[in-house]
Amino acid sequence: MNPTTDEQTYIHCEDLFKIYKTEDLEVVALRGLDLRVSRGEMMAIVGASGSGKSTLLNILSGLDQPSAGRVRVGSRDLLTMTDDDLVAYRRSEVGFIWQQTSRNLIPYLNARQNVAVPMILEGRTPDEAGDRADFLLEEIGLIHKRERRPVELSGGEQQRVAIGIALANGPPLLLADEPTGELDTSTADEVFQVFHRLNESMGVTIVIVSHDRGITSRVDRVVAMRDGRTSSEIVRYVQFSQGKGEFTEEFSVVDRSGRLQIPHEYLEQLGIDRRARVNINQDHVEVHPEQSASKKQPRWKQS
Repeated sequence: MNPTTDEQTYIHCEDLFKIYKTEDLEVVALRGLDLRVSRGEMMAIVGASGSGKSTLLNILSGLDQPSAGRVRVGSRDLLTMTDDDLVAYRRSEVGFIWQQTSRNLIPYLNARQNVAVPMILEGRTPDEAGDRADFLLEEIGLIHKRERRPVELSGGEQQRVAIGIALANGPPLLLADEPTGELDTSTADEVFQVFHRLNESMGVTIVIVSHDRGITSRVDRVVAMRDGRTSSEIVRYVQFSQGKGEFTEEFSVVDRSGRLQIPHEYLEQLGIDRRARVNINQDHVEVHPEQSASKKQPRWKQS
């Protein structure tokens, strides 16, 4: 899917802040973050440890609330929701997958029972829950292992069951925190194939958090985070005309306040530190290093 437009927006974060406070310390995890995700998009958020990506995922999942800003998922305003609203949201409107498979599955239940549990908690009969669990296990390619407990499944199979659990109540949004972080490359490919199949067949919006920028080839769009803000986007295009096939393009992100994060390596190469000169030149903006004092003295400084 192409980058989001206003009409397609399903997730909308604007000037989002999250501040964690202790007795003598404040940690600003999100610093005015802007993000839009289209309905039915499959995208990823990447960044180094401490960049704020997991904090953002916790807010989108309803596990945490922002300190300031705006965040909407569909028709829900997550900043103003009550505790009861958040519980209902987590049960029916968002599915969550943890990196650690042990957090996703109940060890003494088999695969079919694990997938059925969220539906039974929502009031479905055991027969209704069992039928939908069979359907989801068929979708993820594990119907033949529905009677096996987690210990009898491989790591990749456990994560695929976790996807079934997350989609049990038919949420329109699926969030995954490093879902293949403990898997080898081949097994991770199988999990992403399941993500793609469900994204296409069910239209579910999928947001994946990862530290690996190599995820670019597995999703439609990658948003990179740095210092609590989005810094760049990598968009994957599929174009069969002119022999181009599949290619990617990277963009810097400009937020509503006009802030632009320029990669550190560019700043170092140009010798830009605290200030820069910005000029508009017809159809583009130029950023130049500030002239040294030896070349140009400020008007107010007397010799």
